[in-house]
Amino acid sequence: MAVQAIDARDAPLVRLVDAVQAARAAHTALEIRGGGTKAFYGEAPRGRPLPVAALAGISSYEPSELVVTARAGTPLAQLEEALAERGQCLPFEAPRFAPGGTVGGMVAAGLSGPARAAAGAVRDHLLGATLLTGRGEIQSFGGQVIKNVAGYDVARLLCGSWGILGLILEVSLKVTAVRPATATLCFDCDEAEAMRRLALLAPRPLPLTASAWHRGRLSLRFAGACAAVDAACAELKGERLAAGAAAAWWQEVRDHRHAFFQLNEAALARGESLWRLSRPATAVIADFGGERFIEWGGALLWWRGVATAAALRAAAAQAGGHATLVRTADKSAGAFAPLGEPLLRIHRRLKEAFDPLAIFNPGRLYPEL
Repeated sequence: MAVQAIDARDAPLVRLVDAVQAARAAHTALEIRGGGTKAFYGEAPRGRPLPVAALAGISSYEPSELVVTARAGTPLAQLEEALAERGQCLPFEAPRFAPGGTVGGMVAAGLSGPARAAAGAVRDHLLGATLLTGRGEIQSFGGQVIKNVAGYDVARLLCGSWGILGLILEVSLKVTAVRPATATLCFDCDEAEAMRRLALLAPRPLPLTASAWHRGRLSLRFAGACAAVDAACAELKGERLAAGAAAAWWQEVRDHRHAFFQLNEAALARGESLWRLSRPATAVIADFGGERFIEWGGALLWWRGVATAAALRAAAAQAGGHATLVRTADKSAGAFAPLGEPLLRIHRRLKEAFDPLAIFNPGRLYPEL
C-alpha cells in the first residue's frame, strides 16, 4: 500500500478530496455517482451525490503489455472503444445496462457478463487501484504489471464492494486480444438436456466462451483460432447464427436488454422480481414456476416470477449457492444474501478501517454497513 500526495494541479481530484473532507467535518453521507446505470442494483443509494464524471481519461495504455490504466469516471464505452482500436478488449464483458456506465462503477459492482465462466471475473483482471478513503487519504494498492505479489491483494477487495470502502479513483486492468473467429450454435432442448450437454462440454478443450439457455433453446458461443472454431462447429453441428445476429443477441444478454430481463410496471405491479442465483454448475434448484435463464455453463441461474425471498434463498443455499434480488418493486427482504455473524464482523472491520465515519455509500451493500 502506498499513500499518495495530492497534486494541486489535478482540479477534479482536488475537488473530490475537498468534498470528502467537508463531508467528514459535517458527518454527511455521500453517494458516489458515476453514470447512475446501476442505481437499481443492490440496496437504495443514500447520501448527498458525489459526482465522479470529471475524473475521467485513460492514464496509460501499453497494448504490447496487455495493461490499461483508466480513471474512475472514464465511460466504459470510451475505454472499450480505445481497446478495440488496437484489437483488444475487456474479456469479462461487464454488463452496461444503459449508456453512461463508468470504469469505477464497473469495478465497484464487480459484475461480469456472458464470458465470465471462460475468461474470469472483473476481479481476476484487476491489477491495481487507487482509492480515496473515508479518512481523506489517497492510497494505492497493487500495481500496473501482471506479476505483482507484494502485500495484500486489497485492490481486488474493492470489486463488488459497491463503494462502501471508499471512492475508486483509478484502476489498472489486464486486457486480452480479440479472438480472430467467433461462431454461435443453437440447439432446441429442454433445461435438463441443456444441462447434460453443458456438463459433457465442460471438460473438453473446446473454445467455448459463453453459453445461455432460455425457453427451450441452448446457445453456445465459440471464439478463438479459425480452425478451432470451425472444428467445434463441424463436430457439434446445431444451427449456426449469422455473425451479426449472434453478436447482437449476446450484447442483449450482456447488457440486460433481452426481453427476459425487462420488468415493466405491469410486471412489477404483479409482484414479479428478477433474481440472480449463483450455484455449482451441476446443482439443481427447485422449480418455483416463473421463468428461467441460465448462463455460465449452468452456474448462473436468472429467475423471474413471484416467490418469497426466503424460499428462493433457502433453495439457493441448499444447492450450495446464494441468491441476489436484482429488480423488484419491494426490496425490504434485502438485495444481497444475508451474512452470517462471522462474515458480517469482517465486513464491519473493513468498513471501519477504510471509512470509519461511514461517509461512503452507507447501506448500499448491507443496511448494517
